[in-house]
Amino acid sequence: MNALDLKFIAAPMVNQSDLPFRLLVRKYGATLAYTQMLLPDRLLNDQEYLEYHLRDLSSAAGGSERPVVVQLCGHDPETIVKAGRKLQGSCDAIDLNLGCPQEAARECRYGAYLLGQKDWPLLEEIVSDMSHSFTVPVSAKLRLCQPAPTTLDLAQRLEACGASWITLHARTVSARRRRQGTADLTKVKLLKDHLNIPVISNGNVRVFSDLRKNLELTNSDGLMVGETLLGNPCTNLSESNNYSI
Repeated sequence: MNALDLKFIAAPMVNQSDLPFRLLVRKYGATLAYTQMLLPDRLLNDQEYLEYHLRDLSSAAGGSERPVVVQLCGHDPETIVKAGRKLQGSCDAIDLNLGCPQEAARECRYGAYLLGQKDWPLLEEIVSDMSHSFTVPVSAKLRLCQPAPTTLDLAQRLEACGASWITLHARTVSARRRRQGTADLTKVKLLKDHLNIPVISNGNVRVFSDLRKNLELTNSDGLMVGETLLGNPCTNLSESNNYSI
C-alpha cells in the first residue's frame, strides 16, 4: 500500500471494526479502514481467535474492502512480530496501537500507557522490529505525550525506526474520559510540518463539515474518524465522494 494514498480513514474500534462495518464505511466513501485492535498473545495462543480474524480479513468478495490495516497492541517486540507475521498476508499494512486509553491497556501495559519517555526505547525497538520483519508497511497511532510538545520527538523517533506514517489522536490519555476536551489539532500540524512521512489527523470530527475544517488547519495527509461513524456512517461519509483530500 502506498502511504500517500491515505485519505479518509475509518478508525480501529474495539469489537466494532469487523468486516461488515468496514464494508459499510467503504461503501459510503472511506478510502481505508482498520481492523479492531487485535491482541498478539491471543493470535498466537488461541487458534479460534486467530482463525476468526483471518476469516474476517479474507471474506470480502473480490477484495472490495482493500486496502485494510491490521492494528496490533502490546509491549513485547517478539510477540508482536510473531503475531503480525500470521496476518501480514491478509492485509496491506500493520499498525501499532499507542492510543488505547482503556483500563485494560493500563493493566496489560499497551496502548497510550507506553507513551511515557521511559518507554520510548521500547517503542523504537518494537517499530524497528516490525518494519524489518513484515512484508507490508508499518504505522503507529498515537495520543499526545505529556508534556504535549514531546509528541513530535517520539514521532520523529518512530519515523527513523521505519514507520511509514503516523496517526495522531490529539488528546492526552484519560481512562475515565477518553475524549475529555477538544483535540489539540495544532499538534497534528506540528507533526505534519516536521515529519517526512504522511501524518493522519484524528479528533474533533462529528459531522462532514468538520473534515474540511480539520484538513485546512492541519494540512494532514488523511483524516481518521472513529466512534462518530457508529451512529450513522452514511450521514458522516456520503459527501466525501465529492471531496478530494
